[in-house]
Amino acid sequence: MAAKEGRDQEAPGEYQAGPLVPTWPTWQPPRSYSTPGLCQSVAMLPSAGHLLSLLLVIGTGGVVPSPRVALQGCYVAEEAGEQTFRCSQAGLSTVPTGIPNDTRKLYLDANRLASVPAGAFQHLPVLEELDLSHNVLAHLSGAAFQGLEGTLRHLDLSANQLASVPLEAFVGLQIQVNLSANPWRCDCALQELLRRVRLAPGTGTGIVCGPGARPDLVGQEFLALAGEEELCGTGRGGARRSTDVALLVTMGGWLVLVVTYLAHYVWQNREETRRPLKQAPVLPVRSEDSSTLSTVV
Repeated sequence: MAAKEGRDQEAPGEYQAGPLVPTWPTWQPPRSYSTPGLCQSVAMLPSAGHLLSLLLVIGTGGVVPSPRVALQGCYVAEEAGEQTFRCSQAGLSTVPTGIPNDTRKLYLDANRLASVPAGAFQHLPVLEELDLSHNVLAHLSGAAFQGLEGTLRHLDLSANQLASVPLEAFVGLQIQVNLSANPWRCDCALQELLRRVRLAPGTGTGIVCGPGARPDLVGQEFLALAGEEELCGTGRGGARRSTDVALLVTMGGWLVLVVTYLAHYVWQNREETRRPLKQAPVLPVRSEDSSTLSTVV
């Protein structure tokens, strides 16, 4: 009996020492309360990010605002307390979009820009300085700087391929501009342009006539020619020539009048000499005088 009880006492101990592993199956809801259709619908709901995008599409009329993409080779900086956007040597062939609206200095130099379209910078209301130098610009739209009339102060167009620029592109601009190192045509349009803008200090000697100019002007400095050559009929040389021409025309007119008057005077005198002289009128003799005369005889 004692041994049997000892075995009975050890048996529970051995059982407790082993791991407690449940043998019943995992609980599941009763079949009567299961809703597989609802679970599948919940599983198919979009995530929170997709749901937010969907709400944005609905709220904006079907247009999702795209985030601003940083331009390769461009960066924002603050120079001398002014917001600056630099895209120098960035390999750009067109004026980039996405330039911050508060940009005061914009550098697009040393790229491959061939033209500047209309309104390219009109979204920059505080732009003061624009550098387009060392590109291949050959064409500027007449509205290239539209919207910058009250803010733009410095413009660099040097080292491009500009032979001529439309005068209307600079209407209303009070700017200091660098036009050097371009193959200018050296015509009246350039002369009129220089009357509307101020050249950056030390850049006037770099405005040289290119292959499109008159053969005798190619390679010469334009500012030295503008005072002597007659491009628009003005300037020192042009004004003197215009005055001389006007004086000659006036003198010629007076000479024609004098010659015309003399010719008319001579012709009138000749006509007077050709007319026959008038004979004195014969008075009629009264009959009484004739009878008296016969009686006396």
